[in-house]
Amino acid sequence: MKKAVWSAAAALALMCVCSTPAYAQLDTEQITATAVVAARGRITLTGAVNFPDTDPFLSPTINAAPLAVQALARVAPGAGVSLTVQAGGNFVSGTDTIAIGNLSWSTTGGGFTATGTMSDTTAQPVGGWTGPGAHNGSQTYTLVNDWAYAPGNYSVTLTYTLTTP
Repeated sequence: MKKAVWSAAAALALMCVCSTPAYAQLDTEQITATAVVAARGRITLTGAVNFPDTDPFLSPTINAAPLAVQALARVAPGAGVSLTVQAGGNFVSGTDTIAIGNLSWSTTGGGFTATGTMSDTTAQPVGGWTGPGAHNGSQTYTLVNDWAYAPGNYSVTLTYTLTTP
């Protein structure tokens, strides 16, 4: 009889353990996760704009090696994005100058402006797009090669600006 009582007690204990959950849910709570995503842009120019000396009789224009241009924009889907370039003045070597209007370019790549002429008074369009994305192209600068230029090492600063309205 002792054995039967112990067997019944063990069975009852096993039923209690198996039929009750291992834990009891006491409460739940929720929290909201947020992320701030601001409009951003980045321009990457790879290469250099160098014009080697050449004979104006043989080459009335000089092309620089292509410049790789990447414009990255994180904007609203319908927002316009524009890339411009403006010269800081004319080419200068000491007191000698080459008019900045003698510098022009051509581009390749979706949304890039096909051609343009440099200005030091007005930013010139290089490309335009709608919405966010990475826009890649190349820009090849061309300089008029004139007999009237004084010998020297000329330079000018070109400022690229990426904007959205």
